[in-house]
Amino acid sequence: MPNADFFIEAASKALWLTLLLSAGPVLAAMVVGLVISILQATTQIQEQTLTFVPKLVVIGAALAFLGPDILQKMITFTGELFTRFPLITR
Repeated sequence: MPNADFFIEAASKALWLTLLLSAGPVLAAMVVGLVISILQATTQIQEQTLTFVPKLVVIGAALAFLGPDILQKMITFTGELFTRFPLITR
């Protein structure tokens, strides 16, 4: 069944691509969260909203920096799907 193989391969690539493309912003948010948590522990400032704005800024910066690469990989993946799609509908 080539159709089932195609869908399994496409789903596998989609999941891997999702993991790869989300890693940059997620890792940046984790680092900022860790740094702010350490600062809160050392200064004993326990404000819950203190972590929100820096994480938001860092995630925005990471997306702005990594955006062109993310978009290019998504376009390549979508192009591969569209070129292989007519082969499975025969």
